[in-house]
Amino acid sequence: MKLEQRFFDPASGWKIRTGSLGQLKAQLVLVFGGRYLLDAGEGLEDVRRCYPGAQIVAASTSGEITGTEVTEDKLTSIAVALERSRVWCEATRVSSPRESYAAGQDLARRLIGPELVHVFAISDGGLVNGAELARGFNETLPDGVRLTGGLAGDGDRFEKTLVGLDEKPVPGRVVAVAFYGKHLKTAFAISGGWEPFGPERAVTRSIGNVLHELDGKSALALYKSYLGEHAVKLPGSALRFPLGVTVGSASPVVRTILSIDDQEESMTFAGDIPLGARVRFMRASYEDLIDGAVQAAEIAGKLKMPQLAICVSCVGRRIVLGQRIEEETEAVQDLLGTDVVLTGFYSYGELAPADSSGACQLHNQTMTITSIREDL
Repeated sequence: MKLEQRFFDPASGWKIRTGSLGQLKAQLVLVFGGRYLLDAGEGLEDVRRCYPGAQIVAASTSGEITGTEVTEDKLTSIAVALERSRVWCEATRVSSPRESYAAGQDLARRLIGPELVHVFAISDGGLVNGAELARGFNETLPDGVRLTGGLAGDGDRFEKTLVGLDEKPVPGRVVAVAFYGKHLKTAFAISGGWEPFGPERAVTRSIGNVLHELDGKSALALYKSYLGEHAVKLPGSALRFPLGVTVGSASPVVRTILSIDDQEESMTFAGDIPLGARVRFMRASYEDLIDGAVQAAEIAGKLKMPQLAICVSCVGRRIVLGQRIEEETEAVQDLLGTDVVLTGFYSYGELAPADSSGACQLHNQTMTITSIREDL
């Protein structure tokens, strides 16, 4: 596998940052960047000219990862040329969250084929229910084929997100990238660094991603009582205190609070909060969050000598870490090694299995890493 990474700044255009394809032709190009640039189509025609014949997947972000550098409203690309394996992409479009489960099933069916190794999905981050999308994939992909990926972002604006396959990116699009071949080795990792505090409580009233009651009491009132002095800074301070949600015997997932409604005494999250689920409040320091990225890198590093690492980290982590954000990408690079090409983006949700069961879930406030190597 040969890789070529480029970076685009509107003022100076595209420049190669690392790698070269040599005489090989790219089969896949991933482009991550600012929503306004992608909406205007800036830089994408240049990508097509540089890599004719490649499938080009583009997605808007809440920050782009190019090596250890984290930028905003720029573009980064990674061109992939496989030597003994193949890659293929399929896309679909949804108009409402209700279509997410069927979209996952449809894409999975279209991708199933001999020697399917791994699927990496990039989805709209506003119109798609990431948990239902993952469920559709989980129930359709063959045993042993893992799904990772993320939901596109839009900075901290939360207005609209864009995803495209060989087109100008649009809202509602979901693209799945499938890797095939016995010479391909992949691994994934996920970690957040968040620690639970307070007693475990049961969800006794919720509708979709809106939480009303825990243990028969106002969830918002309980939340405010635990936050103490931080409660006056809601909803902004909520990024520092997400919720850990456990359904049945599954591993807990982290859910980010998007907004609160004092009149309805409710909280709206970036993922579903099922009735009957068990929850705990969570918190973390700067160091805890960076340690979470380290833990993810350690797990991803179990794939010996990876060539490519696609990092998907949450916009909430970026906002909380602020100017220290590159400490988590630096930690990943240090652990995986300087020969590994890092790319990726800050998202509105991360897709990865939470445990050895292999079932992909939607996460918030985590760092996920998909590492890939092609043996010759």
